Amino acid sequence: MIKWPFPRAAYIDHDKTFRPLMEKLAQEPLLAIDTESNSLYAYRSRVCLIQISTRKTDYILDPLRIADLSPFGVLLANPRIEKIFHAAEYDLVGLKRDYGFELHNLFDTMVAARICGIKGVGLGAMLTNYVSSSIPLDKSHQRDDWGQRPLSESSLLYAQMDTHYLPALRDRLHVELKRRGHLAEALELFEETSTVPLINPEVDPEGYWKIGIPRSLNRRQMAILRRLYLLREELAEELDTPPFKVMNDSVLVAITEANLSSLRDLYYVRGLSDSQVARYGEDIMAAVEAGKEDKAPRPPKPTPPSDPALVERYTTLLDWRKHHARQRGVESDIVISKGALWAIAGRYPHTLHELEGIPGLGPWRLETYGVSLLDALKNMNGK
Repeated sequence: MIKWPFPRAAYIDHDKTFRPLMEKLAQEPLLAIDTESNSLYAYRSRVCLIQISTRKTDYILDPLRIADLSPFGVLLANPRIEKIFHAAEYDLVGLKRDYGFELHNLFDTMVAARICGIKGVGLGAMLTNYVSSSIPLDKSHQRDDWGQRPLSESSLLYAQMDTHYLPALRDRLHVELKRRGHLAEALELFEETSTVPLINPEVDPEGYWKIGIPRSLNRRQMAILRRLYLLREELAEELDTPPFKVMNDSVLVAITEANLSSLRDLYYVRGLSDSQVARYGEDIMAAVEAGKEDKAPRPPKPTPPSDPALVERYTTLLDWRKHHARQRGVESDIVISKGALWAIAGRYPHTLHELEGIPGLGPWRLETYGVSLLDALKNMNGK
């Protein structure tokens, strides 16, 4: 039997207990939340567990058993309730993808820590340094298959601990943000994080370029890689497993670069196991032969466009960002995102008014950095 360091979370796996809980939690001023997904075990990842903690009690929701999760979405959207996450972006993408949920009033403890210039921002390190050095940390469940049922006691304890201490961590960081004068900045970044765009779950048919270009494959080889890449997606979907578990990127490149003339040659390809050859060998050879016959694909156009004047402005702004990050002792993206810098470079503003409305340049950043950004562009190359 596992010794729980605190009362174990109530496990909610039926609408009859779920709905009254949502009504109860609607009265709370803050909720700590985390999710667990099965991205390491399924072709299309889905949220398999939702952990919630108040200041007094922990709960674990089983979204695979609850028929209608929409009342939880109402809680997330309620601007009166502060929602505490640690590194919220991945969780929010999953909740938006699977249920269409939106979130308002976020406090992200990892973002808060990075704004304060804290270097070790993993949850374990944060809890040890800012809550208690005696918290028992167990990382052995990070690769659990959260879609399996039943879950072990140790898995449930691991999941519960992800939110149990978050309210206390939030309190420490809130005090630190106020002490440093960065609370307004944090609220702006929290709002940006909460509006993270939904990633298209469909396979990118051009994704093979991200594999081949860094390996300097030629266009003829890219035609073969394209066929292998699409084959891997088909096999992964059929087996309901992540593509990397069918064949990883390095194996795709090794097959592409090998001079294959027969199925037997596959046994000598670096990184390709005998079992993979036995299972996928004929399909691989068919893809390679088809790729040899295909017309060599044209590389995608560079994104963003390689207009020299635009790139010069962006590079100037990038140097400006590095300078301000060093001054503050934070990582560069805390100052402003690269996406916002590209947008500013593209607009080429000359007044504060022209800076307004750029995504990633909210009111706090505009007031804090607006004039300095304009000066950087004005003084570009000493002009």
